[in-house]
Amino acid sequence: MLSLLYQEGPSTKGIFRRSGSAKTFKELKEKLDSGTEVDLACESIFVTASLFKDFLRNIPGSILSSQLCDKWVSVLDQGNNEEKIKSIQRLIEQLPRANVVLLRYIFGVLHGIEMRSEENQMNAFNLAICIAPSLLWPPVSSTPDIEGEFIKKISSLVQFLIENCCRIFGNEITSLFGEI
Repeated sequence: MLSLLYQEGPSTKGIFRRSGSAKTFKELKEKLDSGTEVDLACESIFVTASLFKDFLRNIPGSILSSQLCDKWVSVLDQGNNEEKIKSIQRLIEQLPRANVVLLRYIFGVLHGIEMRSEENQMNAFNLAICIAPSLLWPPVSSTPDIEGEFIKKISSLVQFLIENCCRIFGNEITSLFGEI
């Protein structure tokens, strides 16, 4: 999924914003969940993007770890960008290795999409609004007002992560997929 999103996302207007066919999404999800081989290259990139967000939402405790939720939310309240980046790197070090590897690929894809935002209309802000709720959620449910505030904070954090991903994850993030 990430490879396809890396290839097609930068040239796809509204990637992660538009949904694919709900029927196709449901059928593909059932096939993937049952272990059936699926060729996503033959499907709409919007369905693939929806499947990927669904996959992220189903990671127990979220990829950024709900246990670290308060720390993630408070990162942007810290001093200058350098201090924020160091705090983010310390939080990333507390995540399981598999989460860190996946995050690097996710932000490699998001960076590639953002670099062509004039073409796809998905700048860091738009990408963050679409993907942030799939990356982190609070450990306990709350009122709609509190949840709305939380989503705004997490979206700002994800926007910062996208805009600074090379400094956070290293410049090799731009070449994780090699020459596809």
